[in-house]
Amino acid sequence: MSTSPAEQPTNVEQTKPAPRVVEDEQDIDKSVYKRGQQAKWARSRKAERGDRNNKRQRRDGELPWEERKEQRVLDSDGNPLPSEPRRPKKKVACLIGYCGTGYHGMQLNPPQKTIEGDLFEAFVESGAISRDNSNDLKKSSFMRAARTDKGVHAAGNVISLKMIIEDEDILEKINSKLPPTIRVWGYERTNKNFDCRKMCSSRIYEYLMPTFSFLPPKPNSPLARQIKEANEETPGVTRDDPEGSKWWADVLEKLHASGITDKDIQDAQEATINKEKNNDSDDEPDMLLEEIVRKIKQTENQARREYRISKERLELVNKAMQMYIGHHNFHNFTLGKHFKDASANRYMKEITVSEPFVIEGTEWVSIKIHGQSFMLHQIRKMIAMAALVVRTGCPLGRITEAFQSSRINIPKAPALGLLLEQPVYEGYNTRLKAFGYNELTFTPFEKEMNEFKMKHIYDKIYAEEVKDNTFHGFFGFIDGFNGTPIFNFLTANGIKDSQEVREVVIPNEKNEGIAE
Repeated sequence: MSTSPAEQPTNVEQTKPAPRVVEDEQDIDKSVYKRGQQAKWARSRKAERGDRNNKRQRRDGELPWEERKEQRVLDSDGNPLPSEPRRPKKKVACLIGYCGTGYHGMQLNPPQKTIEGDLFEAFVESGAISRDNSNDLKKSSFMRAARTDKGVHAAGNVISLKMIIEDEDILEKINSKLPPTIRVWGYERTNKNFDCRKMCSSRIYEYLMPTFSFLPPKPNSPLARQIKEANEETPGVTRDDPEGSKWWADVLEKLHASGITDKDIQDAQEATINKEKNNDSDDEPDMLLEEIVRKIKQTENQARREYRISKERLELVNKAMQMYIGHHNFHNFTLGKHFKDASANRYMKEITVSEPFVIEGTEWVSIKIHGQSFMLHQIRKMIAMAALVVRTGCPLGRITEAFQSSRINIPKAPALGLLLEQPVYEGYNTRLKAFGYNELTFTPFEKEMNEFKMKHIYDKIYAEEVKDNTFHGFFGFIDGFNGTPIFNFLTANGIKDSQEVREVVIPNEKNEGIAE
């Protein structure tokens, strides 16, 4: 009787794998009995947990966490203060304003005097932050919306932190501990995950500058000669400037009326150039020539203070600034960015140029730039490029050419006129409403902010410009730059790929700016 294959007996001896022969049982790695890759992951996680404390010890250069845990807040005599009773903290966004004069920027940087240093100290002294948390900003989840650098002001900025807000008078107590150049306008409750920097949808900056900054370069200056030579080689590219030519003719007439001849002006200009080239020269100064130089500077400076911009030139300034609107590659408007670097692409939402206004005899304009985000020195270079295009008469399209791959040297306009107007939270405000919180807006504090700007920010900008002639010094240096023609892109020759690229350093310029 035949059997089916399913009923046939199986040869167990043939199918059973041969046993593994082990010479010494102690040589067996017992991990082979565990569950493959999962066991490896488990061992890896245990190793990471073992190293975690070591990582905590090195965070921010602090003491090991075991020692930090035992560290107590000390009084002025070095004795430990008793621990305060624990009080509930709430996540809030504080709306602040400050004058940056005399401070080494916004961010805490011991032992330098900073805005955050004074703010944090006021929060502790007023009871908004407990003394147990006074030795570390991170204990309060402290964060700023925008970090301004040395000397830069902010009419509105935002910081987020965990704060004790049981006291109804906490805002008044905080401001009473602050100098009058720093104000906390108000605060709003937020959800626990709120980060004022990451949640900020855009920022508005303001730049103040005197209108004489848009006058053409001084006749016979190196830049003026470059413009003239390029016009002769390539006529019909640059704009004529009858208004600027008339202004310089009027200045020359005033110099002649005071007894200064054309030869005196030429000698003074050559002496100034030679002095800049030979700073260490021990030659005896020509006192008569020194007096002529002083008289020329005084006459020209007085004429600048009396200058009032025409509607046509102001409209030209506005058109130049509008060239920045939209999405562009700003690699030429910052440091260390290449054309192919995606982070060099930024979006400008709105730019406005105010009507001119006169302060202490000098006419000014206010330029406000609203953009999603900004890079280091970007705003100052945007302002400088627009002003230089207007001054030199080159086409406004030269600004859009700067968005292309060719590299050019755009100098930084003085930091003096720059201030942060306010961060904007358009997108996140809808989420705050959904969480049952108020919007983050500076609108309720506009009156106080405007008064603060006039008293503590604008007045300091105006006074410093009158004292140091900051803007004339900046544009005068560019006009008189007599080395490699790095500003040739401002002439009829345009932007060339072969131009040398290096950062332009203005003598005696304070290294101030904004890291947006």
